[in-house]
Amino acid sequence: MRALDQIKFNNEGLIPAISQDFITGEILMFAWMNAESLALTIENNQAVYYSRSRKKIWFKGEESGHKQIIKEIYTDCDNDVILLKVEQIGGIACHTGRRSCFFQKFDNNKWKNTAEVIKKPQDIYG
Repeated sequence: MRALDQIKFNNEGLIPAISQDFITGEILMFAWMNAESLALTIENNQAVYYSRSRKKIWFKGEESGHKQIIKEIYTDCDNDVILLKVEQIGGIACHTGRRSCFFQKFDNNKWKNTAEVIKKPQDIYG
């Protein structure tokens, strides 16, 4: 049995993928993968996702330069979630220009930003 054969993709052929900083353990982002993007991730040692909105394979950093280099790959006990432990190139994982996509904290019945923008999105994407 090939390793990818045990992965349980959902009805749309996708699996949730969480990226985590290999050194700090900080959760950087959540995205989706399909069988092709997971295979490309393994083959290229770089995070490759599937964009549901654009309906295409997306090499993380292809526009921004903020690639994710794979250090380790895990699946959960049900084989229906992927965890990527990565080195985040450029220190920015989020399209908002922040280190992590998880910067909004629920506090006192409202959402508060907890992280500064490292680089403005217009400076990243033009």
